[in-house]
Amino acid sequence: MEHHEFFISTVFNRYIANPLASLLGFHPHHDVLPAHVVMVIVVSALVILLALLVRRKLSVDRPGVLQQILEVITEGILGLATDIIGPNPRRFFPLLGGLFIYILVGNLLGMIPGFMSPTSNINVTASCALVVFVYYNYVGLKEHGFRKYMAHFAGPSLVLAPLLFVIEIISHCARPFSLSVRLFGNIYAEELIIGTLNTLFPFLLSLPVIALALFASTVQAFIFIVLTMVYLGGAVEHSDEEQEPVH
Repeated sequence: MEHHEFFISTVFNRYIANPLASLLGFHPHHDVLPAHVVMVIVVSALVILLALLVRRKLSVDRPGVLQQILEVITEGILGLATDIIGPNPRRFFPLLGGLFIYILVGNLLGMIPGFMSPTSNINVTASCALVVFVYYNYVGLKEHGFRKYMAHFAGPSLVLAPLLFVIEIISHCARPFSLSVRLFGNIYAEELIIGTLNTLFPFLLSLPVIALALFASTVQAFIFIVLTMVYLGGAVEHSDEEQEPVH
């Protein structure tokens, strides 16, 4: 994939990353950190700053605008998680809420001149997808134990169990790929279209496309956590809902 330089990544490498690498004994002939890694650091810093800001101004009697927005997002995520996963979805909220805010901020960052969306890089989206994959399988194993969790993949029929087991394993292994490529493809295409339009036309003419990209960025973050909920819901199905094997 073609690499591009961005103002913030150039400044960060020149004044922070490259000097630190030199102090540690490394002398690279190029910037230490690629642009998408710098943008991940920027997104992480923005999310932490947002959390500290909200925490500092938390109020029951007079909630601010930002607090109200986050409360609506929280209630929406928890309500949807209850419908998809089942009771007690709050235990998954740190992952679901964190992913939604992180991906949303990452998607929107590319709309600022001099920045790029880290989610337009496949390495970033793949890392998010792998976190989801490892986590929901860990939860499933913890909830059911190894034997019962593996039995989920075999289905209710002993005759078809070997075939279904292989198909389910392949399906689950494909989930990180589909999650990461879906998010990467949409955000990369979005940035490409906006950049092309800004090059060909004055900035004001591309504002409708930017508004559409704002909507699409939110939708992509939403789809990512909905699929995460679906995977978690399948992993934590209670044993009393499982069917006995049919001969």
